[in-house]
Amino acid sequence: MSAKTSLAAVMLSPRQTELRELPLPEIPTDGGLLRVVATGICGSDWGKYLSSQFSPCILGHEIVGYVEKLGDVARARWGISEGDYVALEEYLPCGHCEYCRTGEYRSCLETDHFNPKGVRYGSTPITVAPSLYGGYSQYLYMHPRTVVHRLPSNIPPHIAAMALPLGNGFQWAYMDAGIGPGQTIVIMGPGQQGLGCVVAANVAGADNIVVVGLARDAKRFETARKLGATHTIAVDEDDVRERVKDITGGRMADVVIDVSSAGPEILNGGLTLVKKRGQMLCTAWKKTAVPLDLDRLIRFQASLRGVRGHSYEAVELAIGAMKSKKYPLDLISTHVVGLKDVDRALKIVGGESNEPAIHITVEPWKQEEDHVDR
Repeated sequence: MSAKTSLAAVMLSPRQTELRELPLPEIPTDGGLLRVVATGICGSDWGKYLSSQFSPCILGHEIVGYVEKLGDVARARWGISEGDYVALEEYLPCGHCEYCRTGEYRSCLETDHFNPKGVRYGSTPITVAPSLYGGYSQYLYMHPRTVVHRLPSNIPPHIAAMALPLGNGFQWAYMDAGIGPGQTIVIMGPGQQGLGCVVAANVAGADNIVVVGLARDAKRFETARKLGATHTIAVDEDDVRERVKDITGGRMADVVIDVSSAGPEILNGGLTLVKKRGQMLCTAWKKTAVPLDLDRLIRFQASLRGVRGHSYEAVELAIGAMKSKKYPLDLISTHVVGLKDVDRALKIVGGESNEPAIHITVEPWKQEEDHVDR
């Protein structure tokens, strides 16, 4: 392959990926070029893979790499240099709206992939110049609005690629919910986002960290316990409310977080686990209308809140947890694949395979035969 092109796994249409060589762009003074070494597969990538809204595009937004080129303005703005090891956020915020100016750039309309004119890593069509906006590629264009995090050299790429899902955990469990010592948190869903909440709750010192899933999640439950969960409950084997009541001595949970792919019934089930004046946070999309037990919400004076994404601080907290080496994060990383295996990996994430997985990393310079199932 010519040094003037980047090999990328391009989603041409729903459920169709093709390897293509795309030209490397000229770098403006306020932009850069990243040599991608790892990109995590988010659960949301599966939804995009089924949709025609984003194609043709390069998926992947949990991006880690080394800075290949920088314009002078970008170098001064980001405070980084060529050769630096960095993680990028998916957001490309405008920088001047009320949300950006108050530090809540995850709410900036320019970052929203439901905005047809927005630009965002992992969901921008290749028809938008210069095309290299996704992490399933050997190189990525660093847009002038890129949010950059420096990475310590002691964090390997397949762990660093968890910066955003772990960041979500710190955002939701710690920063949004305020979990802390003496409290009980119930995390509904033992996937990568739920395990990120486990790590965050552990760091914050929560007394009880309860993870709820299905009996088939036994391996994930084992991982959750090694990351700090104090209890795991399979909803198809146990009465979750009775178990939480027993764990808390009847007090129930201070915080319930829904990070599951379960249906709308999960909402009211979660509300039954919340103590008076407790709170439930919902992070997972539900594709059908959700009936709400408003009477219980009022009677318990509880809070119900939708949360999404992460702040700069949350990602930095995640990087700090990775740097500390205190948590066995290797247990979350179950697969590392090359570009030729992107379609297979997405289908694993989407549940179209019996292959167990939690977090899958794409390393774009890895050959297909070198893929690792951890």
